[in-house]
Amino acid sequence: MKNYLFLLMLLVFSVTTAQDTYLQCGKIVDVESGKILSEKTIVISENKIKEIKNGFVTGSDTDEVIDLKSKTILPGFIDMHVHIESESSPSRYLEAFTMNEADVAFQSTVYAKKTLMAGFTTVRDLGGSGVNIALKKAINKGTVVGPRIFTAGKSLATTGGHADPTNGRSNELMGDPGPKEGVVNSPEDGRKAVRQRYKEGADVIKITATGGVLSVAKSGQNPQFTIEEIKAITETANDYGMLTAAHAHGDEGMQRAILGGIKTIEHGTLMSEETMDLMVKHNTYMVPTISAGQEAARLAKIPNYLPPVVAKKALEIGPKLNETFAKAYKKGVSIAFGTDSGVSPHGDNAKEFIYMNKAGMPIIEALRSATITNAMLLGEKELGQIKEGFIADIVAVNENPLENVETLIDVVFVMKEGVIYKQ
Repeated sequence: MKNYLFLLMLLVFSVTTAQDTYLQCGKIVDVESGKILSEKTIVISENKIKEIKNGFVTGSDTDEVIDLKSKTILPGFIDMHVHIESESSPSRYLEAFTMNEADVAFQSTVYAKKTLMAGFTTVRDLGGSGVNIALKKAINKGTVVGPRIFTAGKSLATTGGHADPTNGRSNELMGDPGPKEGVVNSPEDGRKAVRQRYKEGADVIKITATGGVLSVAKSGQNPQFTIEEIKAITETANDYGMLTAAHAHGDEGMQRAILGGIKTIEHGTLMSEETMDLMVKHNTYMVPTISAGQEAARLAKIPNYLPPVVAKKALEIGPKLNETFAKAYKKGVSIAFGTDSGVSPHGDNAKEFIYMNKAGMPIIEALRSATITNAMLLGEKELGQIKEGFIADIVAVNENPLENVETLIDVVFVMKEGVIYKQ
């Protein structure tokens, strides 16, 4: 009995003396209202925001105090389109034959850390080899440093379509991949492919509704799924509580994806005004990935960096993303922040804010797209804002981003779930 009481007293003492963290903040961007809050202290208890106090205050002797009085504080950013396993390089297409799964895994940990250090505490990974699922688990366990990952695992394609894993291979190596490998050619295949991704541990579903730029295939814009196939995929994904996304450059493929129930259109490069109106009507979101368009066009000009069939598409499609985004935003299409990092370098994600702003989107709206909007799409009610009761995902920059958007590419403080990773 005495031992029991002693252990109980120790437990009570450890709870009452648990350390909180006090962030003394010069400015906080309230992304919801668009206002700047001055001289506040954010109190972090374990992984959540416990309280926001007026002025610069401290707690007890056991609490930690972080001086951010000269900084501007924001919620951790959310990128809705990354490929965390890889990054553009002249040897990227050869690496499919020379790298083992373990090589990809070790490489992905570097990209994950770069992403977190850039202030992106949450990402949606839209397709890789399956290492992305293992990486997500390792980050959740604390084995690897990186952002919170919602992943599609292997994205879904049609035979020969963008994301068919055997494109460009010899006949001997090409084979006939099916739903298990993420290749779909009927509504039944679509349902099985979604269930396979769920079984493997994916959180979201991505389809490649049109041709792509970086795949070794002729067309970058032709439609590649029927509406019936897309409906089977989205209906099954909805049954399993999985958000859906569609890579799409060409207009017809976009329209099929929207009518088929896809929630986010990735890229949207050749989107017509008719399709923009359709997106508004169906409350479909555009993830513009201007960063990828800029980078693909740049790489295409470097001799022998990309295969000729890829370079041609990159020069035609890449530069158009900026113009399309500007039109879609003015038309009232809902925008979700995403970069397609992996095409552009990991860690440069915040450059997307600059591109969006130059195309006509006010900085505060770009910030909302990367916080409140993306948290809502992911179904995360405790992410995306600095509020009491929310997860303590917090970043800091040197200046007020509403006055200088470029400060967002120099994040000087990163906290994820109450743990400081960069200071």
